[in-house]
Amino acid sequence: MKSLPPAPRLEPSDWEDPDRALRILQLSTKVADSTYLHWEQLRHRSPPDGHSALELWKALKWKRRMSSAWHPLLLGYGQHVLTVSRNAAIEARLAALDRQLAGEISHAGVAINADSRARFVSSSLMEEAIHSSLFEGAVATREAAKDMLRQGRAPTSIDERMIVNNHRAIERLREMAKSALTVEMIAELHSILTDGTLKDPDAAGRFQTANEERIVVWDQKLNCVVHQPPPAEELPERLARLVAFANADDIEGDAYTHPVVRSILLHFQLAFDHPFVDGNGRLARALFYWSMLRRGYWMVEYISITRILYRNRNPYMLAYLYVESDEQDATYFILQQLDTIESAISDLRDHVERKREQQIELKRQIRTRQDLNDRQLALLYHALQKRDAFYTHESHASSHQISIPTSRSDLQQLVRLKFLTQERRGRAFIYRPARNIELRLK
Repeated sequence: MKSLPPAPRLEPSDWEDPDRALRILQLSTKVADSTYLHWEQLRHRSPPDGHSALELWKALKWKRRMSSAWHPLLLGYGQHVLTVSRNAAIEARLAALDRQLAGEISHAGVAINADSRARFVSSSLMEEAIHSSLFEGAVATREAAKDMLRQGRAPTSIDERMIVNNHRAIERLREMAKSALTVEMIAELHSILTDGTLKDPDAAGRFQTANEERIVVWDQKLNCVVHQPPPAEELPERLARLVAFANADDIEGDAYTHPVVRSILLHFQLAFDHPFVDGNGRLARALFYWSMLRRGYWMVEYISITRILYRNRNPYMLAYLYVESDEQDATYFILQQLDTIESAISDLRDHVERKREQQIELKRQIRTRQDLNDRQLALLYHALQKRDAFYTHESHASSHQISIPTSRSDLQQLVRLKFLTQERRGRAFIYRPARNIELRLK
């Protein structure tokens, strides 16, 4: 994806001709801006009668400037600060996210119980760890990666190491969210994310310095640079500003920054600054999660934004280019991330609905078995779908966030009921679906 040429700016000359200035101002009051098109999109559209595409663009630029909030702690190129335009469409979407991400996971008004909630969190953490690695180029199948995380198996390749590292980092984030962010915490997260995956192990947790070549963002398909990070000598100031912004109150003086917007801007800024030799994208998305959890959006644990980005990365990459080419206007990135978060929430609700239907069917099949808990029902459903699966005390405990003794009790009861078989592997036991499990469930 190529870098974009700078979008046209509002120039002093636009106001020197009174007739032209009046046309721009009048047009700015008549056009809606809910879709927030970039110049590269808008210049191919048909402008209102009697106006040129450039005139329409200037009118929208004026409209955006009048509603912009400046973020002086966050920097683009050349010490220019990031701006964010506020409009009714964005405000409405943020209000909806407030209700959804700090509310209750439920379907048809029925809240998910504690066992299901723990299972959803565990599964979501794994999904984010896996897709964040796949997004950065790791090669692995989703099911094999999940089995590795569930069983606590040691990674056997750098790609698997990336996935394990991501999972460790996300788990650490949950603790970090209890305290204010520091530069040292950023370095620690990077060390966790890149442990054992870098050509130079000493680069883990170390910011780039002015005496080394700056790592750029390179498009391998087009064989060109798509992002040139700011000079390394600026990193100490930039990181200090980023940390200050992360920890700031939502209301500072007369200015208000919505917590979701703040979290998205942290994501953008870390990726833009690109302070490490590798792992910047994973770290940027991790900071988003830290900020959301820190500010009370606990339901973010249940969603995976990177799974959405992995499906189609072009809008994500294009949003960065739009910001850089249009005077550091971060609104483009915020809108793209709102799309991503909303899609992740929709995925979660679809997942809840599927699980509800699965549980209904499973309970119908085993309605006479009143002695099985939700964890055991979930395992039995998984066993029906994947007959070659096997389970251990550790994998069952990890999937449901329970203790090993509770896990052992669950599995051994299923053995006694002949839903599972048990065999020894070394010093441990593994459990497999019984061959006639469908008949026994019926």
